Formats: sequence, C-alpha cells, structure tokens
Amino acid sequence: MKTRFLFVLVLLIRLCQPVGAQPPGGGLTLDQVITLALDHSAVGQQVFTNRETSYWSWRGYQASYRPQLGLQGTLLNFSRAIAPVVQPDGTTSFQPVRINNSDLGLTLSQNIGLTGGQVFVGSQVQRFDDFNGSLRRYNNQPLTLGLTQPLGQFNALRWARRIEPLRYQESQRQYVEERETIAQRVTELYFDVLLQQVNAEVARQNTEATTELLRIGRERYTLGRLSQSDLLQLELNQLNARQAQTQAQLSAENARLSLQAYTGLEPALILAVPTSAPQPAVAPALALEQARQHRSATLAFRRRLLQAERDLAQARGTTGFRATLTANLGYVNQAENFSATYANLQNQQQVSLAFSLPLVDWGRQKATVKTAELNRDQVQQAVAQEERSFEQTVLTQASQFAALAEQLRLAGRADSLAQRRYDIARATYLLGRISLTDLSLASNAKDGAKRDYIFALRSCWVAHFRLRALTLYDFEKKAPIIATR
Repeated sequence: MKTRFLFVLVLLIRLCQPVGAQPPGGGLTLDQVITLALDHSAVGQQVFTNRETSYWSWRGYQASYRPQLGLQGTLLNFSRAIAPVVQPDGTTSFQPVRINNSDLGLTLSQNIGLTGGQVFVGSQVQRFDDFNGSLRRYNNQPLTLGLTQPLGQFNALRWARRIEPLRYQESQRQYVEERETIAQRVTELYFDVLLQQVNAEVARQNTEATTELLRIGRERYTLGRLSQSDLLQLELNQLNARQAQTQAQLSAENARLSLQAYTGLEPALILAVPTSAPQPAVAPALALEQARQHRSATLAFRRRLLQAERDLAQARGTTGFRATLTANLGYVNQAENFSATYANLQNQQQVSLAFSLPLVDWGRQKATVKTAELNRDQVQQAVAQEERSFEQTVLTQASQFAALAEQLRLAGRADSLAQRRYDIARATYLLGRISLTDLSLASNAKDGAKRDYIFALRSCWVAHFRLRALTLYDFEKKAPIIATR
C-alpha cells in the first residue's frame, strides 16, 4: 500500500509540472536582451559611431560643391639683412635693408563639378615697408575674377558625384544590417546561455529524482524487493547526476559570461524561454526581390564597379597629355597710402595655358592604363560571382524558413511526449514493473528531447534575424526595416 501511494503521489506531481525547460523566476526575454545590447553594448555603440562617421563624410563631400569663402594673409614678414642690390650701371652693391612685407586677401571660390575646374572672386592688398628709407607702399587689387580649368585631366569631382551618394546610402543600409546582425549574434549567445541553464535545471531535477529513487531503492532493498546490483546502480546514478549538475552549472556560468561580455549586461542573468519565432510565409522569390531593393550589397556592387571605372579614368587622365588653363581679370593700383589705391584703378588681365606631354616613357603610360583595365576586369568578375553567391544565400535561407518551423513543431511535440513517457516510466518503475535500465533510457530520452527543442527554437530565431539582415525586410509586418536611431 505504501508503494502504491508513493506511485500515485509521484505521478501526480510529475504530471502537474509544466512541460518544457523554463528557468525559474521568469527572467529577461529575448527582445529585452536584444534591445539592451543594441542601446548599451560596445558593438552597438560602434555601429552607431560608424553611421555618424559616414554621415559627416557625406557632409564633407556635399561641402565641396558649395562656395568656399576664405581669408588668407601674411601679417609679418620682417627682414633685416645685407642684400645684393643691382645698380643702374649693372654692378651689384650690397646694402643693409630693413623691410617688412604684409598681405591680406579674401577669396570666394566655387568648384565646377561638370568640368573639374574652379571659378573664384577675390580681393587682395599688399603693404611694403622700408624702414631704412622711411618708405611705405601699397598694392591693391580690390576685385579679381578668375578661372582655373584642367584640360584632358582626371575629373575627381565628376566621379565623386556618382560614387559618394551610393557610398552614403550604402552606409545607411549597413547600419540597419549591422544592428540585425547584432540581434542575430545576441540570439545565438542568448540560446547558448538558455541551453546551459536548461541543462543545469534538468541536472538539478535529475539529482533530486535520483536521490529520491535511491531513498526508495534502499527501502525496497531492506524489504528484499530490490537486488544489490540495482541498488548500486541507483547510487551510481545519483553520483553521475551530481557530477552532471556541477558541470552544467560551470557551463552555464561560462555561457553567461560570454553573453555578458558581448552585451555588457549585468552579471545576474536569468533568461526566459521565448515563444516560437515569427513564422510568416516567405516566398524565396519575394525574399530575393526585397534583398535586391534594400540590401547594402546591391549598392556596394554598383559602387565597386564605378570605383574600378574611376581608377581606370584616373590612370588615363594622369599619364598622358595634360593641360591647365588659368585666366583672371580685375583691377589694380599702387600708392603710398591705402585710400589712394582706389583712385584711377587700372585693368589687369592674365591668361596662362600650360601643358605637359610625355614623349618617351618606355611604356610607363601603357603599363599603368593596362593595369587599371585588368583591375577593372577583375572587379567585374568578383562582383558577378558575389552577386550570384548573395542571391543563392538569400534563396537558401528563405527556402529553409518553413522547414525550420516544421522542425520546431516536431521538436516541441517530441519534448512533450518524452516528458510524459518519463513520468509514466518512473511511476511504473516504482511499481516494479520495468527495469532500471528502461527508466534510464526514458530519462535520457527526456533530457535529449528538451535539448533538441531548445536547439530547434534557437535555429528558428537565428534564421528569423538572419533573413531580416539578408533582406532588410520584415515579412511579419510586410514593411522594409528602417533605422529608428
């Protein structure tokens, strides 16, 4: 009667326990850990800093197309020396001099992106002081208008106008991708901790169960209903369970430290088993379409091809014929005092056309251009291969999404069945109707089913965030993923 009572009590207790491996105390959810990691971890802050760096780089590029106003000058250029002075008869006389030259200029310039040239408007005044001769002179250019135009040369501004907008858009998409990648990595570490915590909880339950079985086994051995071999096996099972519990606790601590180091969260971490990951229907063709529209890789492919073409144009524009046209016109005058320089202003014009043409370079120009052409061809081939690999990755990930969801459903069902089978096997063992070996097999199956369920849950969540990172599209909300920070 005592044995039957114990059987009924244990069976009721086990059947009333929740199925699954839920750590005590609830704990942090997966969404909470991801949010905290994105906002406070070192990797999250680094991603944010990278986006800010790209933004200010973009601002610097935009500024190169806006007018630039600058003030430049020399306030003091004093010289006291003995200098050679050419005399009217052609001889040279060495005379002591004490002079100072000062100048001040204001220039407004504007780059011309289409041609690569620059126009400018400026004003400049110069002052000369001869202290030995008590002489002071001013040279004033109140207005000058000029143009500097390279001819047949590499136009960096034109290529920057094509490349820099792509680079900036790419950086914005990379910010979202990197946040999704962080979420994926946090998910992996989260489930590593969760799995070890589940193992530790299972080990604790197994220790308690083997201790209880050993106690009952000793009572049955005293009554002559259990062999000494089975009693020794029960004692061995308890020792193994205690060792497994100690090892599980160490593994849980190591996994927790890894998660803490990556996320910067508090040392005490109790994690809750999340529900199933979102499982919307994802057509591989739709996933590929969204990836092409939103991923930074698409822009990166175009940017790299343009950069290869730019490098080729630069090789051609810096090794052959080069010329520069410089022209300016304005007004100028000189006088002994500053106000007098504005009277009777004189016209000033200057035109210069300088060129360079290598005549014999022993094939240097041809080699430079050929190297740039081969580099361009290599980039084109690499981009084509990476595009195919990228598309295959997206299609594979999308096609596996439904299979992972089915795997999770089956693992959850197997976990429930294995738990109930163990409850029944344990109760049946207490009645003496099955051997200890059968009970051990049921226990091992129960523990393995719990771990398999956590692994399947992990795979689904990791696949969820990986697909989001690959496509930058939320298939649950049916909307692109946009950075909110």
